[in-house]
Amino acid sequence: MSDKPLIDALVATLKAAPAVTAIAGQRVYGAGPRLPTYPCVVVTRAEGRAVGGVGGEGIEHLLTLTCASRFGGPEEARALVAAVRAALHDARPTLVGRRLVNLRVPYADVFAGADRETTLGIVRVRAVTEAL
Repeated sequence: MSDKPLIDALVATLKAAPAVTAIAGQRVYGAGPRLPTYPCVVVTRAEGRAVGGVGGEGIEHLLTLTCASRFGGPEEARALVAAVRAALHDARPTLVGRRLVNLRVPYADVFAGADRETTLGIVRVRAVTEAL
């Protein structure tokens, strides 16, 4: 049960969203870069579990996207979290090999990083997909 088709679709959706690219440019990653440039958005956690589906095997995906900023305050991270949330909530990206049933953003938060230089934003995404 792979989350890769969903992660790829979310990354493409965010890279095409004007509000996201106005802040982070194309720095949206499905996996963390070795030396990130800020601000950026990274899928930092992905889990999936089988659920009953209509007409096929369903998978519930729970993903965490981390928005990182070194702006010197929370403003940029807050704006990036808001842009990511708006771009993904109820979005309908096309997946390779799966059909998207539902996509929601049930949670978002912004907080200071442990290094006191980085502000982090967390966006949690819940999606349900099923086989084609």
